[in-house]
Amino acid sequence: MTPPEAGVRALPRLGRPTGRDVVAGFVTGLFSIPEGMAYASIGGFNPVLGLYSGMAPTLVGAVFARTVLMTTTLTSAIALSSQSVLAQAGLDPTDLGNVAMLTLMVGAVMTVFGVFRLGSAMSFVSTAVMTGFTTGIALQIIAGVLKDATSYASDQHNTLLKIGDWAVHVQQWDLASTLVAVATVGVWFLARLFRPLKALALLISLAVVTLVVVIAGVDVETVGDIASIPNALPHPVLPNFAAAPHLITGAIAVSLVALAQAAGIGAAVPNPDGTRTSVSGDFVAQGLGNLAGGLTQALPTGGSLSRTGVATGAGARTRWSNIFAGAWLALIVLLVGKQAEVIPMPVIGGLVMVIGLELVLGRRKDIALVFRTAPLSAVAMVVTFLATTALPLQDAIFIGAGLSLVLFCVQVQRQARLVRLTRQPDGSWRMSKPPAEIPSGEVTVLGYSGAGIFAELERIDELWPDTAQTVNAAVVLEVRFVPEVPSATMVVAFGRWADRLRDRGCRLVLTGVNRQLAETLDRSGITARLGPENVVPATDVLLRSLENAYALGEAWVARDPDAPWGDGPKADQSVADQPDADRPEADQPEADQSVADRPGPAQPGSDRPGPD
Repeated sequence: MTPPEAGVRALPRLGRPTGRDVVAGFVTGLFSIPEGMAYASIGGFNPVLGLYSGMAPTLVGAVFARTVLMTTTLTSAIALSSQSVLAQAGLDPTDLGNVAMLTLMVGAVMTVFGVFRLGSAMSFVSTAVMTGFTTGIALQIIAGVLKDATSYASDQHNTLLKIGDWAVHVQQWDLASTLVAVATVGVWFLARLFRPLKALALLISLAVVTLVVVIAGVDVETVGDIASIPNALPHPVLPNFAAAPHLITGAIAVSLVALAQAAGIGAAVPNPDGTRTSVSGDFVAQGLGNLAGGLTQALPTGGSLSRTGVATGAGARTRWSNIFAGAWLALIVLLVGKQAEVIPMPVIGGLVMVIGLELVLGRRKDIALVFRTAPLSAVAMVVTFLATTALPLQDAIFIGAGLSLVLFCVQVQRQARLVRLTRQPDGSWRMSKPPAEIPSGEVTVLGYSGAGIFAELERIDELWPDTAQTVNAAVVLEVRFVPEVPSATMVVAFGRWADRLRDRGCRLVLTGVNRQLAETLDRSGITARLGPENVVPATDVLLRSLENAYALGEAWVARDPDAPWGDGPKADQSVADQPDADRPEADQPEADQSVADRPGPAQPGSDRPGPD
């Protein structure tokens, strides 16, 4: 395992801020007011916590992030996941101690993931599963603000049923709230028609409609009716340590949701200075941001692609843009935070519905791609989507992770192959389907490539040629594990196939055996069952071990059946300890084989060619 200290490098260089970073930070800080409050609201939290989530976490995350423009802040999925976790644990989401404990635990989980370099684990969450999850999240976002937008609250818990119930009760919508929400969406749409205003459309619609509602005296629910926003910075909060045992699983789930959302930001937003991003390094940055946020009344946070897009669209050039974003937001709240209480809740509801609809529409291509790719992937996407809309989000993400693992195993199983390799007159090897049965009196060369997982074995057994009528024959099996770690499942199968051939007076010769596999064969006793002389190690020369094994097979077929077979290495010498000089060397020319003639990737230190 990589040592823990390898996951954390020296403190990243801050560099020098630019004027564009100051402006981009100001725009991002302003944008964090409506979006942060909206996301906290849909999660059932005090909207003020959404503001605080864009301060310390954003600033600290910016200092340590390996993706220098990544904005660490509250997202809709994190807000909904956090609310779900607290609710399932039976904890009050309005209790700041419970929120602080969850945020700190999420920060600790993220930091551990980053320190142990588990960023690559996110690549195992399939596109199909993430598409189903994010689409379900988008609908949850919309369903979460239906009350704010229209003042009608459905008593349904299933997201799809809640939206359906809301749609059929139009007569119970509050007219004033609905008109304010519609006006918000309309102003947003008009602002987006002008390219210079496109990145600020949400902020413009918030300001314009709020101003009109205040001047006109429209009677709708406001932020001040839900929470009081002090003109002050968040004060430290003591976490509720008694809640920690009930939040362990939930903290892991929230961390997975946040990290899965942030994992692709490095690829989508490369560093302007050309330095390499690091998913594991970003995990650490997000974890440290949450540890800071847990002490300053912030909800759990993670890398936000939408907020990162706002920063880059406003001209961000260095990590200072997000440092300024956190600082600007804190200054705005400190000076004019109280004025945010006049913001109408239908305005926030309209803005969040816009965000949710954009997320759904943005997934159209991914959804279509998954449906076109494979039926099993489509099933995984639909199941994850339904789980996200019907179950607590932490359960849905674990179901999605399990489905990703199943999809991965299925794909690996499908890649496993058993082929026949036929030696050509020019010394090359031609690949074809394995024969139905092993012919007597000949050397049959087979090639196996795969991961060696148990799911492959049934398929390989079905392809293995019949030996019921075979006599005086040799089977050379070239083995290729990807990865190179030997599989116990396949090692046992080697012994079974060797026994089956020996019962017919035939031999199995393994070739391309790396040191790890050789040691495993020795320890498991399979080498003794095959005969040490029938285990041919890989060499650094292309196809040398295959030629060596083929020579052994020919010698076996051509031997005097009444004479003992003892021309090979001594039986008490393990394959792993045998030098190449001890191997039977055939004075045959090395094959001039093109890469395209052989399947699968090359293994370092072996004689096998590379991929097609």
